[in-house]
Amino acid sequence: MSSMTPHGQPLTWADALSPAARAVWAKHDFESDGWLPLYRHMADSAAVADKLWDAWLPAQVRDHVSAALPQGPDDARLLAVWLAATHDIGKATPAFACQVEHLADDMRAHGLEMPLQKQMPDRNLAPHGLAGQLILRDWLVDHHGWNPRDTHQLTIVAGGHHGVQPGYSAIAELDRHPQLLRTPGHETAWSTAQTELLDTAARVTGTAERFSDWKSLKLPQTVQVLLSALVIVADWIASNSDFFPYFPGERSTDLERTREAWRLLDLPEQWKAEEPEGTAAELFSERFDLPEGATVRPVQEQAVEAARQMSGPGLMIVEAPMGEGKTEAALAVAEIFAARSGAGGCFVALPTMATSNAMFERYLTWLERLPGMPEEAASVFLAHSKAHLNEEFTQLMGGGRRLASDTDRDAEDGGSGNKRRAPAALTAHRWLRGRKKGMLSSFAVGTVDQLLFTGLKSKHLALRHLAMAGKVVVIDEAHAYDTYMNAYLDRALSWLGRYGVPVVVLSATLPARRRRELAEAYTGTSGEGCDEIGQARAYPLITTAETGAVPRLHTLAASGRATDVVVEPLADDLDVLTTRLEEALSDGGCALVVRNTVARVHEAAAHLRAHFGSDTVTVTHSRFLALDRAANDDALVADYGPPAKVADLGGERPARHIVVASQVVEQSLDVDFDLLVTDLAPVDLMLQRMGRLHRHPRGQDQSDRPERVRRARCLVTGVDWSEVPPTPVRGSRTVYGEYALLRALAVLRTRLEAESTDTDTVRTVRLPDDISPLVQDAYGDGPIAPDTWEEAVAQALGAHETEQAGKEEKAQTFLLKPAARDGRALIGWIEAGVGDAEDTQAGKAQVRDTRDSLEVLVARRAADGTVTTVPWLADGRGGLDLPTDSAPPPAAARALAASALRLPYQFTFPKELDQAIAELETDVVHAWQTKDAHWIAEELVLFLDEDDRAELAGFRLHYTPTDGLEVHRAD
Repeated sequence: MSSMTPHGQPLTWADALSPAARAVWAKHDFESDGWLPLYRHMADSAAVADKLWDAWLPAQVRDHVSAALPQGPDDARLLAVWLAATHDIGKATPAFACQVEHLADDMRAHGLEMPLQKQMPDRNLAPHGLAGQLILRDWLVDHHGWNPRDTHQLTIVAGGHHGVQPGYSAIAELDRHPQLLRTPGHETAWSTAQTELLDTAARVTGTAERFSDWKSLKLPQTVQVLLSALVIVADWIASNSDFFPYFPGERSTDLERTREAWRLLDLPEQWKAEEPEGTAAELFSERFDLPEGATVRPVQEQAVEAARQMSGPGLMIVEAPMGEGKTEAALAVAEIFAARSGAGGCFVALPTMATSNAMFERYLTWLERLPGMPEEAASVFLAHSKAHLNEEFTQLMGGGRRLASDTDRDAEDGGSGNKRRAPAALTAHRWLRGRKKGMLSSFAVGTVDQLLFTGLKSKHLALRHLAMAGKVVVIDEAHAYDTYMNAYLDRALSWLGRYGVPVVVLSATLPARRRRELAEAYTGTSGEGCDEIGQARAYPLITTAETGAVPRLHTLAASGRATDVVVEPLADDLDVLTTRLEEALSDGGCALVVRNTVARVHEAAAHLRAHFGSDTVTVTHSRFLALDRAANDDALVADYGPPAKVADLGGERPARHIVVASQVVEQSLDVDFDLLVTDLAPVDLMLQRMGRLHRHPRGQDQSDRPERVRRARCLVTGVDWSEVPPTPVRGSRTVYGEYALLRALAVLRTRLEAESTDTDTVRTVRLPDDISPLVQDAYGDGPIAPDTWEEAVAQALGAHETEQAGKEEKAQTFLLKPAARDGRALIGWIEAGVGDAEDTQAGKAQVRDTRDSLEVLVARRAADGTVTTVPWLADGRGGLDLPTDSAPPPAAARALAASALRLPYQFTFPKELDQAIAELETDVVHAWQTKDAHWIAEELVLFLDEDDRAELAGFRLHYTPTDGLEVHRAD
């Protein structure tokens, strides 16, 4: 990186600088009074960027930047290092330097005069990032002959290195206040110091001779974003005094200082994927735990073949039935894509924290078998707000001193034995943690919000883009997102397509229109081939799309696994439900009853328990403590999972049992029931629920199931069948909207209206053959309902269109614009944004159209005032003492942190929400609001009495480990 002195030694930064330029300061610690000269921070930042480029940045990112520069990789590396070196040049201004008086006095003594800080009331117009952008602009114009407008595509990196790119108005306003950049009457001294520092940066980094060629650059906005993110990372590392000590103190040479800092940081290298050879069967047997006798399924084999046929990075959409191994297919494809594109990692995005946690262990198993991993360690991250409570992830985090402080929070201008052990090659690196840096890890699993955030105008957005730009991205359960979320997903895909990020999308029930929208978003075109993929009804189906190429459809045979489900209407009457279950389960069997609201879950469970007994009826829904819900999911898999899995977990399928559940059973739970009773839902969700029926073979032709339930049967309820058209219950209409429910009824009508004397064949939904026809008809535009429904359908359609238009309009508020033409600077890139985007409920509300809601931690308070964790928690976490006069012991605090509960919809209305918060705040335990109680600090706690009851905001709350939270109005 360094130029040479006449004696052949590396040129150090200080050698070429005057005393005045060396006096300019950049960092100051008020506690120790340590400080750092600007030239020293410039040198440190350049050295870190140099290391990051060579040893950390994925080839996929380096190649994208290199393609935009005349001398390719050589130019790209030089530019990245120079931008890092010069990002803080705005600190060489009176507006910044006046903040620490004794350092400012030293600069004055060297001719850099400036007013006192209190004499500069308008200095807020010159944040040092923006000041640096204008100083660099002037330097490129005056010393290298650039057109002022063309400079911003480079200088915006300095302007936005604190996470927000300046807008045109801010630039114009600072141009009207030149005294903030150079003190009047002393302009020459300031300009000379600024020029010295920039000239030295150009010489030392080797870029001095390149600016004439770079004058004609038209940098894509994607390249500007990636360079901005790289500089932010370099700045954060170089700003850490654990790595780069302040003066006075250690003053080793540039090379020694950098080498020691890099050793301390110990940043994991990226994955260097190797393209797998051999057949798909060989690849899957090496990467995954296939059950004995299992063979690769057609969708898996075809996905590998389709990936190998693609000419470059692109989009693959895999549509296949539930339980066909789509996830394993996606990971195999990711390996092929990464080997070809130079991706350094992979991110798997899922709809919820629960599905993310379920995926994480499978993901780690895949990583352990993956070739091309770094010799020392690969960085792994679980990306959601409760990741710190996941046992698998916390074991990867390990221990030891936290070397890296939270440099991303610097002010703008201020200075156990039976648990699985984490393999040595996987680590949650200590520096790559936190809401802004975690996704920079090579490998990540998390909620889809992390991907949606790349389409949200928010602070430090460039870091989110860098995190995605170096990976292969897998999007699971793509059918699970609504219009609002899809707006952000499509915008994210449009940027990923411009970056050349390979993407794999998975769905069992994807409407053809949505398939086309995904392809168009990624490729940025609606040209040739798009009509075909928007009309295809084949199933299973693989679609591949590459920028500049015609999309391809790959049809394939199903695996031969088929289930014929007989569909029947059932009156929405609990006595009728009870009688039907009694008849069906008289010889035994396991039934799943799915309700669309938690209130209906509780109502049905209470009625069924009165008849069948409490031991025969289990409840699961979203209104459980986090630990209880995880235990519920584990218990479902242990009892109703694949036979081999049940045996491995030591479980036993009940002889006769009923599970009453909400929608939590729809996604990512591999469970298998003999009989399904479900509230009417949109047809894709109905099919997802049917996928839990006879999911695994149990004997020849299901002969091991009780005789009365050997035929897969789905009873549809939650509807008044006497009405024309049939009317879904109010709760279902509230959750899904009437239009989607009427379309589902219409496509299932011939089956639901079949006479009782008809054969079961007339009532049958054949899985997977009927999945695509039902989904495409339900989500198409064609008329499918009888004429007698016309008025009701028209009214429902009008309400639906109004709602969807509102969602689309609402999403536009903070939606990032598509990438603009090459050469257009990122000025005002995230103007009118949301500020910080966080993986909290409030953060998610920015990319999900949800009401504000309230999460609490739940503890028990006895009559004598003593507080404990709730008593039923497993693994020694129940009944732990929680002292209120001091921070609880770590184990107790963590158990309480894992006892999180999101309060239901009754507390999402503004009046009730505010009242609930106010009441909970009166119960705050002040001893828990310290760093010693960091697990629970700043959290609201709901204290249950000894009967596990509480009153809050006019509601009576009752929690039980069997039923979760029940809520009733106090009056």
